Amino acid sequence: MRIARSNDDPLDVGNAAGLLVDAAGTVLGCTPAAEALLKWRADELCGRRIRDLLTDPGRWPEVMAQRDRPVWEGRAVVREGGGGESDLIFRVLPLDRGLPDRRSARFFLLVAPRALMTRWRQDHAFMQELFLQQRVGFAVFDRELRLVRTNTQLLPYTGLPADLGGLRLGEFLWAEDARVIDEQLRKVLTTGTPLVAMDALVRTRVDPGTGRIMALSAFRLQEADGRVMGVTALFTDVTEQRGARERLDLLHRVTAVLGNSLSVAETTQDLADVLVPVLADLAAVDIAEAVFSHEEPGPGEQRHHVLRRAAAAGPADAGQLPVGGSMRVDVGDDAPRGSVWPRPAGHRSPDEDVPGPGPGSGVRSGMSALLRARGRLLGRVTVWRTGDRPPFGADDLALLEEIASRAALVVDNARRYARERHASVSLQRSLLPPTTTETAAVQSASVYFPADTAGGVSGDWFDVIPLSSARVALVVGDVVGHGLQATAMMGRLRTAVRTLADLDLEPDELLTHLDDLVSQLTVENSTFENGTQTSAPQSAYDSFGATCLYVTYDPVSRQCAMASAGHPPPALLAPDRTVRYVDVSPGPPLGVGGLPFEPVEMAVEPGSVLALYTDGLVERPRADLDEGMAALRDRLMAANALDRPLRDVGREMVADLAPSPLSDDVTLLLARTRGISPDDSVTWVLEPDPAVVADARALVVGQLSRWGLDELAFTTELVASELVTNAIRYAGGGPVELKLIRTATLICEVSDPSSTQPRMRRARATEEGGRGLFLIAQLTERWGSRYTRHGKTIWTEQPLPGSS
Repeated sequence: MRIARSNDDPLDVGNAAGLLVDAAGTVLGCTPAAEALLKWRADELCGRRIRDLLTDPGRWPEVMAQRDRPVWEGRAVVREGGGGESDLIFRVLPLDRGLPDRRSARFFLLVAPRALMTRWRQDHAFMQELFLQQRVGFAVFDRELRLVRTNTQLLPYTGLPADLGGLRLGEFLWAEDARVIDEQLRKVLTTGTPLVAMDALVRTRVDPGTGRIMALSAFRLQEADGRVMGVTALFTDVTEQRGARERLDLLHRVTAVLGNSLSVAETTQDLADVLVPVLADLAAVDIAEAVFSHEEPGPGEQRHHVLRRAAAAGPADAGQLPVGGSMRVDVGDDAPRGSVWPRPAGHRSPDEDVPGPGPGSGVRSGMSALLRARGRLLGRVTVWRTGDRPPFGADDLALLEEIASRAALVVDNARRYARERHASVSLQRSLLPPTTTETAAVQSASVYFPADTAGGVSGDWFDVIPLSSARVALVVGDVVGHGLQATAMMGRLRTAVRTLADLDLEPDELLTHLDDLVSQLTVENSTFENGTQTSAPQSAYDSFGATCLYVTYDPVSRQCAMASAGHPPPALLAPDRTVRYVDVSPGPPLGVGGLPFEPVEMAVEPGSVLALYTDGLVERPRADLDEGMAALRDRLMAANALDRPLRDVGREMVADLAPSPLSDDVTLLLARTRGISPDDSVTWVLEPDPAVVADARALVVGQLSRWGLDELAFTTELVASELVTNAIRYAGGGPVELKLIRTATLICEVSDPSSTQPRMRRARATEEGGRGLFLIAQLTERWGSRYTRHGKTIWTEQPLPGSS
């Protein structure tokens, strides 16, 4: 149902009251509107004097004092018939001008409510000012979207017809621009829903150029009875505001992408991609060669610099210098931060033009800004525009200079981070053993990925340590924290493990000594102030705790022993292609102390593969630890580690980790066990009687003859004789065990129940004994002793004939 609106025209008969009065102010007649307005009947009004209708008749002289011409207006407050009051505006119109008797003259009064008249005048003034606006375009369209009326500045654009009356937008604007605006105006006409500040591109047919961005607002016009008359639209030029907002948005986007990576290559490429196409059609970022080698760029007074194109964005056929190409530039301290070509009015730029892509690229304008940080030239960012885009201006150059200043800081931070990380990784790798090793006990291969974090690499380490009697120790550890502190701690622990391993300690005993060392290092980190011990402030990357897994393997007995200090258990791939995790009970991490480490022993078949790793391999983001260990077991099975080179197996098992950033170091050590054939080792148990020494010599010579090692018979016979003699003399009773092992070397072992450690000394000329160990040291390549659960073992090694 349509609701009719009242007409607000003050001169409408429905609103204005008409009174006919004589020269004395007596009402002679009235219109029906007067009866409704004044709430007096016509017969009550006629014959009354106007002054008697006033609420205060004494103010009649003030009312008459408002007369300033024959037709005049005034204001009066009158008394209504119902007892109320009305504040009225009236207009006096003389009807009988020129009569000789002025007393017979008559006047017609048009009376309207003051509030209504004031609002009408405000509306009139508002509409009049709208059509006089110079900064806002104002237009009235009919129902067919033809222009009915416009102000003097409809569009701040050249190419408009002198008379727009009766024209549609499509007759002087680009068809696409006119279509978009007409669609919105048609919606306003149809729905009556106002349109508020919609951005619309406006280009004229005569002079399209780049156009202007207008904020379009519109509302529907209706007759008093509700019929639609048309639509009114306001056009506000917001080109500069939108440009400023776009520049600010671009600056925010650049700031966001510059913080995504600490890689110079990724940062520069992200920067180039953001600049195109928002700011330019082509973009290139050139970085000083020194940045890529993590070195300090040349000082500002050094004018000649070598830049490498690090990133580019835009069409591939634009003829730009390829990424990776180098150029030499002449830039000194006096060079401006940025330059633009062609030069905008009022802007100073250097004499040389901004370098651009090759011929045929369609470049119309270019702009360049230097990347400077701490007085060092780090590079340059250059952008170009092609086609119909307007040339760069001073605002664009200021934006690029701000972007360049922020990018310079990020590039410098990335360079310094890369330098420190490179130093940490180099130090870390220099402290680690070779990635592959070959021993009589195992064949091993390792993979190490450093962490990609702001704190630097972690303290992961691994080691393959040859032990006596062809045995080997496998070690994997993880130091708490990141950075150089963790790397240094790792180096100390690896050295300590190698030193303790040289003593041939059992795995649990070795970890106990290592735990004491870490505890001492923690105490050493404290400082003393005024005689009181206080803990020094520690950063988030200070490292004093660690986990460690120590494994020994004997290829003769094919026994494996291990102990863990808070480290994940190793995985074992058996020759039957089954994979299981060794059930080792992990003790506390190193440095905690107070609890023992439990050893585990088991038999391992030759050809099996042991996988030792750090938690970075199994603890992945958004994944459970059990899931990570299950995935590692599956990868070990799928990699066919029994038959393939371990180097290839290790790379395949960690292939899914790169190039994703790592929050922790990843270390994987694979070891394929070997066994020494029973034919390559022999053991004799001798009674603790000096008479058996001759038998021992005969047994050794006979065995070496069977092995074809007659060249070593003399030295080995002498070594065995001395070791057996010492064992019988100082062991204090109990059997003596003599063992020969043929591997890459010839190993001779003598074991006895004594725990007395042999000591080599220089005998005096008058002494008959004390030269045995000295003689052994001269005849063998290596010798040593180790404690066992039943006493001690003295061992020697001699190179086989023909071995280097």
